[in-house]
Amino acid sequence: MRSRPALLRGFAMALLASLACAAAAADPGRVVFPASVQQGAMVIGKVPPGSEVEYAGRRLRVTPYGSVVFGLGRDAGEPAVVSVRRPDGTTATASIAVTPRDWPVERVSGVPPRTVEPPPEVAERIAREAARVREARQLDDARADFAQAFMWPVQGRISGRFGNQRIYNGKPGSPHSGMDIAAPNGTPVMAPAAGVVTLADDDLYLTGGTLLIDHGHGISSNFLHLARIDVKPGDRVEQGQVIGAVGATGRATGPHLHWGMNWFEVRIDPLLVLER
Repeated sequence: MRSRPALLRGFAMALLASLACAAAAADPGRVVFPASVQQGAMVIGKVPPGSEVEYAGRRLRVTPYGSVVFGLGRDAGEPAVVSVRRPDGTTATASIAVTPRDWPVERVSGVPPRTVEPPPEVAERIAREAARVREARQLDDARADFAQAFMWPVQGRISGRFGNQRIYNGKPGSPHSGMDIAAPNGTPVMAPAAGVVTLADDDLYLTGGTLLIDHGHGISSNFLHLARIDVKPGDRVEQGQVIGAVGATGRATGPHLHWGMNWFEVRIDPLLVLER
């Protein structure tokens, strides 16, 4: 049997929830965004359905129930300003504080030299492949798969963190664009949320077996260094579905899954998405 304090706490929580629902019903024009977020966050807000919403010069899609989403990059400054025009013509502005993060340096040794300082013909191939990936990230449709609570695509130790400065074989490289999860070769990889496959290629030069899944509204996941890919472009995948297997293809020193996420070209941190 629950104690009296527990019952009182439960009653208080129910009362607060009822008051919040009543407030939302009484003020259908409310615009709700988090007060602050970290660099690399996926930001979800609520606006009146039918509103026009803009952030960083881009018009955001609004779901039928009033949700919008966008991403903040590794080096985003503050504040993030969102402009809203409600269906009745009134306007609102949300100013979101951006909390800076520390970005440690990661040194990666034993990487094939041709992937660190590629010769001209290889550099041209890398540029062509990067253009294909950028194109696959431009999909902007009305699916709201991004609103699911994301799950880990594979279980394992985090061996590389989003945003950390990478030094390959002693040569500075770009900040790490995702999260590395160490796992044995061949470990099944699952879709962290539902979506549509926009790219599947088992032999990109730097990233090896590469798979992109779009979650709607510009949010996408990428899975790199795969040993096997089990889906093809255009496939609809559901959360938890096996989509491939962990490998060490491309620029990799051992088997692991690189899981990255984007809002269009803005890279966001999968770990923050898991924790939201």
